Amino acid sequence: MFYIHKNLINKMPNPKEILNELKWNKKFNLNETEIWYVHRGAPNNTKIISGKDIIKFESSFIHTFSAMIPYHRVYKIVYKDKIIFKRI
Repeated sequence: MFYIHKNLINKMPNPKEILNELKWNKKFNLNETEIWYVHRGAPNNTKIISGKDIIKFESSFIHTFSAMIPYHRVYKIVYKDKIIFKRI
């Protein structure tokens, strides 16, 4: 079961909040995460990165070795083969 910080209980957490929880909560390992996001021109307009590829989180972007990904483009987060976030 995915732990949600008490400050997020009464609202739907966004990708930034979820990824920060995965990074900073010692119960989780960001390296076991997949982030699916919209990338126009890629097959099915989708790219998937591993948590291992993340350099840092910025206020509006995920900074990886190969790209700067805006949080609003993230539509699915998978942790240990379970979907923990999916934008409808």
